[in-house]
Amino acid sequence: MSLKAKVEAIIYAAETPVTLDQILHLVKEPAAAATDAEIKSELRACLEQLTADYNSAEHGVEVRQVAGGYRMATKPEQHDVVRAFAKSLKPPIRLSLPALETLAVIAYKQPVTVPEISEIRGVDSGGVIATLLDRKLITTAGRKAVIGRPILYKTTKEFLLRFGLKDVSELPSMEEFEKLVSESMQADLYPAEGGVADATGTPEVRDEGGGAPEAEAQLEPAAENGAEERIDEAVEATTTIQESSEEKAS
Repeated sequence: MSLKAKVEAIIYAAETPVTLDQILHLVKEPAAAATDAEIKSELRACLEQLTADYNSAEHGVEVRQVAGGYRMATKPEQHDVVRAFAKSLKPPIRLSLPALETLAVIAYKQPVTVPEISEIRGVDSGGVIATLLDRKLITTAGRKAVIGRPILYKTTKEFLLRFGLKDVSELPSMEEFEKLVSESMQADLYPAEGGVADATGTPEVRDEGGGAPEAEAQLEPAAENGAEERIDEAVEATTTIQESSEEKAS
């Protein structure tokens, strides 16, 4: 992929204006012989080209400098059509954690019954099912051929639309998700000594044991209970997809 294409993808995906230094950090190769100054010069040239490309009348968006960074935005002359489109969009669905847990179980285990969902979650899930049915994220899929013939549930087309999926096969596999979680955990649980400043500029406060107590408290029970671990992973995967779809819609 060319440097220009990388810069374009970064700016497109950025929710807030992305600075030249941020782009440099993302595109710089570890073994690159070029200096930061040389790479920045190339990045400025790419940004100028992208700005010129998108300034043509053929494009409805433009690359704009905002608050010391770069971001893509619709052109002022497209305001009316974009506003009409935004009004036609469905508002993003906000689900509680129990609802997300239940939806994740159904998405990965479908078709599945309420007793099976409750067994995986460890709590009764009957009330949450009604909420998901009202939101049209799940529907019935017949009855299971066992004693009592409990109702089976599966996800709907609305679920695919809301989460931006072609079909349920696009849900990340547990192996793929475990790899992403592992990489994220390494970055989050082992920051530089002395704490990492957050958005307020205040370093993270650690307990006397030197670790991040909240992260450790979340990890240890999951390691002890395989079922809880699987549902936690499924919930996080579903949440990630939901956030991604909302960002695209916005």
